[in-house]
Amino acid sequence: MLDIELTNMVMIQNPENNEVLVQRRKKYWCGLSFPGGHIERNESFVDSAVREVKEETGLDIKNVRFCGFINWYNKDTGKRYVVLCYKTNSFSGELIKETDEGEVFWIHPDELQNEELSPNFNKYIKLFMNDCFDELYYNWSETEEKIGEFK
Repeated sequence: MLDIELTNMVMIQNPENNEVLVQRRKKYWCGLSFPGGHIERNESFVDSAVREVKEETGLDIKNVRFCGFINWYNKDTGKRYVVLCYKTNSFSGELIKETDEGEVFWIHPDELQNEELSPNFNKYIKLFMNDCFDELYYNWSETEEKIGEFK
């Protein structure tokens, strides 16, 4: 039996100024990243992305588009961790400035490189910004350095 943990991450882009919504995570995977979280039992992938964005930002999103996935395989444990990546520029509601997960704010994509990002998030951004990648795969061992490549 395959041991898989399913999660999501959503890039929300403001069509008026091209800024993206980020979260400065302070609990897990600390640093800036896009909102997202775990997929619950009996929940569709898209529904989970919409729910997680609502919980973490206060915004309601629609017209959510799949843009690729990130997956890790742990050679030691056999566990696989998968992040389904989505993007949208269609949202409504009032932004929550901070949750127990961290501060939430808009930033221009060009400014992301000047921020403290979540681990490897600088590589993940390519899935959201470019239409030329579908998958980022990491194969790792607890005793080896993580190696990732775009597919």
